[in-house]
Amino acid sequence: MRERRTKRIVAAGVCLVLGVGLIGGAIAGAVLAATDTGRPEEPTGFEEARTLWHSVPVDTLFPRTLAGPGAGPGTAARAWTRVVVAPDAPCSTTTLSRSVLTSLRSVGCDRVVRATYTDATSSSVITVGLVFTQADPAAMRALGSGIGADLPPALAGPGTVAARFGDGQRASWWTRALPDLPVVVYSVSGFADGRRVDTPQPADQAMAAGQTTAPAQAGLGHEAKGVADRVERGLRKAATAAAKENDR
Repeated sequence: MRERRTKRIVAAGVCLVLGVGLIGGAIAGAVLAATDTGRPEEPTGFEEARTLWHSVPVDTLFPRTLAGPGAGPGTAARAWTRVVVAPDAPCSTTTLSRSVLTSLRSVGCDRVVRATYTDATSSSVITVGLVFTQADPAAMRALGSGIGADLPPALAGPGTVAARFGDGQRASWWTRALPDLPVVVYSVSGFADGRRVDTPQPADQAMAAGQTTAPAQAGLGHEAKGVADRVERGLRKAATAAAKENDR
């Protein structure tokens, strides 16, 4: 009887230990799950991207040439050459559209860097800008696609094909708040010959099938988006490289 009773006591003790372990594991798992849910992982390179406006060479952010296979109307190839780069500047109406400036007031805006490109035929000019913000990932996602309802400023280049690129010459534009980096990318395109454009058109509209506006017919929507896309890709590569360097 004593031996049987002893076995029952030992078995009960084992069950108790296992039960406590399972409960503890469940609690720990719940805590970890709650932590993961409450603190989503920050995208790779997010923090490193904040300082890229002064921590990498200008040719990294704005390469001297950009290749755009399939970037033109009907997937035609495009190529662009940089003609002017502006020094980094504060966030103001000189460097940003009013809608972008207003959107960034709540999250903070650090600096803006800009460059202007021309196409292979020197018939179009495209200013592209990188806006470095103080936003966290949630704030960048919240900015979304509603940012950039109006045209960004153009960056002229005295003595270059972009010498006459001003407010009146802006034809099409593209603006994107990156959801995984604290940066807004924008671009604005126009005719290199200085002709005025009475009705500018957002790039997504100018690129749509059947459009007969001057910006659409000249492919200026494709020019704006094509340059912005290539500069964005370069920015992402630089942010990823900086993150890998910091992990060493």
